[in-house]
Amino acid sequence: MPTTDYDRIANAIDFIASRVDRQPTLEEIAAHLHLSPFHFQRLFCRWAGVTPKRFLQVLTVERAKQLLREVQNRTEQTTQSSRI
Repeated sequence: MPTTDYDRIANAIDFIASRVDRQPTLEEIAAHLHLSPFHFQRLFCRWAGVTPKRFLQVLTVERAKQLLREVQNRTEQTTQSSRI
């Protein structure tokens, strides 16, 4: 279990990033770290500079962009192969 605030936030970031598709709640993340949601949110904001919700939103948007690029690439490949 992490002991320093830095370790807790690093653990939280890993937890959020590995579950971005599931959209973990503040309560789930805080429970993973054995902290109250209130304390976790304050701690995360202090270390990360944004709220956990905002951090998750950024990761979600980046994931959506990645998925769109993958679909676009597959579509382009299919279009090119059908022309041959």
